Amino acid sequence: MPRIFCTFLAFTASWCLVTAAMAVPYLPQSDTQVLERLPFAPTDPSARELRALREELARQPQRLDLAVEIARRYTELGRVRGDPRFAGYAQAALANWWEQSEPPSEVLLLRATLRQRNHDFDAALLDLAALIRRNPRDGQARLTRATVLQVQGNYAAAAAECTALRRLAPELVWAACSYGLASVNGRLRESHDALHALLARQPQVSPEIRAWVLSMLAEMAARAGLDDAAEAHFREALAIDGSDHYLLNAYADWLLDHGRPAQVVKLLTSRQGSDALLLRYTLALKAMNSPELAAHVEQLRARFAASQLRGDRVHQREQARFTLELLGDPQAALTLARENWTVQKELPDLRLLVETSLATRDLATLASARQWLAQARSEDVVINRLLRQD
Repeated sequence: MPRIFCTFLAFTASWCLVTAAMAVPYLPQSDTQVLERLPFAPTDPSARELRALREELARQPQRLDLAVEIARRYTELGRVRGDPRFAGYAQAALANWWEQSEPPSEVLLLRATLRQRNHDFDAALLDLAALIRRNPRDGQARLTRATVLQVQGNYAAAAAECTALRRLAPELVWAACSYGLASVNGRLRESHDALHALLARQPQVSPEIRAWVLSMLAEMAARAGLDDAAEAHFREALAIDGSDHYLLNAYADWLLDHGRPAQVVKLLTSRQGSDALLLRYTLALKAMNSPELAAHVEQLRARFAASQLRGDRVHQREQARFTLELLGDPQAALTLARENWTVQKELPDLRLLVETSLATRDLATLASARQWLAQARSEDVVINRLLRQD
């Protein structure tokens, strides 16, 4: 999902319901099998600080400032580590305000963020609309709303928010909003070149915004088949923030597409905390015919099962890819990919729909995917290559 640069949060990997077909509980083979690990060790400084804040909130449950601080920190941890459990911890901190129809603005923004991560996009948009009614000059709410609308494929409404942002945000931020949208709506190469030139003219920009824009440029270049530019953008962004979950996933995908699994293994050897990163690491092991593959497939299976048992909303895009490429069950993968497509309509979702349709020879779904691509005027060299196989 396109990321949003904010003061304390970014929209990254999102999570949604597992279909009933995939909801059979997974039973571990032994009592010693590890299903999942805690998000962080009790001795972690972040854990100690958050524990102290939670204890203070328990003593003073009406302290909005404290609840918001805890929720913000958990939201940021979820972004950095790619762990959906942190979203649950953030929501718990806001429990006294969560169900209010008109909560404070700080809660509205956090609630919109967390609802988006659960793919409850319509509810997130309602919260963001309420924020904008309160303050039409709320640039962060407009940027967030533009991104959610883009994920839903509502490009006209997203463009209106990017236009409004022009009066409210620094040039590079509103330009990234506009060019990011244009890049999936018929102006890919033009958008990449214009945004790249603008970034070059602003050497003073903060590292956080630079990394955000570079990640956008990397994905644009990848979709356009500009391999040298894509890798340069990825590497420059990772040099700024080598722990960014979204960026690591995107670069790993690009490396896998270019037949470089050994580099994926090197990149992710010590970074498998999230299901998405473990998935890409395991796909690299498969490409290398590694004897470690089976163990990692079982680890992923257990992680998805643990999420189901917790009631977490697992990202269907990731589970569909796991089901197709590692479990070898294209029909189940197609079911997941279709369900995912009803919720979000980004190019990686379309690619997965095309891949599962090809694997099952579902010509009707393939035709609808082709029609959507043409109507949106979106460009992606990998998707185009896949469609030529039909």
